[in-house]
Amino acid sequence: MDFLKFAQEKQEDFLKDLNTLVSIESTRDLSTKAENAPFGKKCREALDAMLEMGKRDGFVTKDIDGYAGVIEYGEQKDTLGVLGHLDIVPIGDDWTKDPLKVTVNDGYVFGRGVMDDKGPALAAYYALKIIKEQNIPLKRRVMLITGCDEESGMECMDYYKEHAEIPQMGFVPDADFPVIYGEKGGLHVVLESQDESVIQSFHAGSRPNIVIGKADCTLVSINDKQKEEFAYYCKVNGLQGSIEGNTIHIDGVFAHAAMPWLGVNAAVHILNFVGQSFDDQLAKDLYHILQDWQGKPVGIYKNGLYMSFLTMNTGIVDIEDGKTRILIDIRYPNDTDAKSIMEGFDATCASLSSNIRAIMESDSKPLFVDPQSKLVTDLMAVYQKYTKDTFSCAFTLGGGTYARKFENFVSYGPVLPNEVKTTDQFVGECHQRDEGIKLENLIQAIAIYADAIVSLCS
Repeated sequence: MDFLKFAQEKQEDFLKDLNTLVSIESTRDLSTKAENAPFGKKCREALDAMLEMGKRDGFVTKDIDGYAGVIEYGEQKDTLGVLGHLDIVPIGDDWTKDPLKVTVNDGYVFGRGVMDDKGPALAAYYALKIIKEQNIPLKRRVMLITGCDEESGMECMDYYKEHAEIPQMGFVPDADFPVIYGEKGGLHVVLESQDESVIQSFHAGSRPNIVIGKADCTLVSINDKQKEEFAYYCKVNGLQGSIEGNTIHIDGVFAHAAMPWLGVNAAVHILNFVGQSFDDQLAKDLYHILQDWQGKPVGIYKNGLYMSFLTMNTGIVDIEDGKTRILIDIRYPNDTDAKSIMEGFDATCASLSSNIRAIMESDSKPLFVDPQSKLVTDLMAVYQKYTKDTFSCAFTLGGGTYARKFENFVSYGPVLPNEVKTTDQFVGECHQRDEGIKLENLIQAIAIYADAIVSLCS
């Protein structure tokens, strides 16, 4: 069966449907929360659009109270699940293309969600659509499940697990090829204090899983010498900054919290500058805790055998009139655990002059599937069939996907390893401006997912 040919023939229809999804700004918005719209109006709208496509093409569809939707093919008892999400992170600034429209330029597709995760989820849907149209017999019922709250804690999948059927096995098209058989644990730690500071108001970051790319901080006062020091600080650190009144601004670089080394955290830089230039103890102590994305000053550094480094991202900063709350996103390998990490924070906080305390807000334990399992080896074989890449191996990931919510699930594409960029324009990663992916890779993913579904259901 030439799945790639079928996928290429559907490219125009695929892009049209993708544009329908991308045009919806489906960020979590509890201000518009309603019955059957637990994450707001726009997430509900995106879910409706996805389910309408399923109905249009003759699939059985189910609405799980607005938390998620299911598009099913087959009536078998045994099941295979494919999990994607329709919510997106906030659009952010500095796009050069319309983030709420699919733009195809020089072989790349741009728009918020084309990579994370509307494009891959729709690729899986088109794979199922091809299988249905070709009337290919399967031994498992296929359940394409699309959630609406992946980017903000996966509450959608927690609800789904309590109220709907759980597939026996499957994959998540929301990461990288070839196969991701392990995901780091996800720990959220809150730092709180009520210490005096020259910081009058400091609010930065929108989500814990995004490196803070822009930050503004209002100080009690700032003199000419400190203004000069700020200009010097920005220059030596390669930063763009500005001062307006008593408010300092720094431009960093947005990035996914799983890869903080790709970003520049503007809020952490502000804490460093304020601590040094103003001799502010709170800023100094916070910077001491937050300065290193590997957590070395906190004593939580770990380079895992399977999952590589522990990572730490300062995601949300709120300081107002002496009250501080900072949310940290930590991804940890299965060589350590939340208890050990919190012990490191507690010991560090106790050693500082400021009255900072660390609180564990949430913990999601690591995912690990045997890399020699049939699920992993079958998916690897399909990937190699289409890409001819026999060098790249299955691996583990710092990011968290829906795979960690179910037993016997792994992440599977769509990003290719060692991808060579074929355009001079900027192509953003997920969570960055100008989010994009090569069109031919997305179409190839349809074929890979179709072949994978058939292989796992044979």
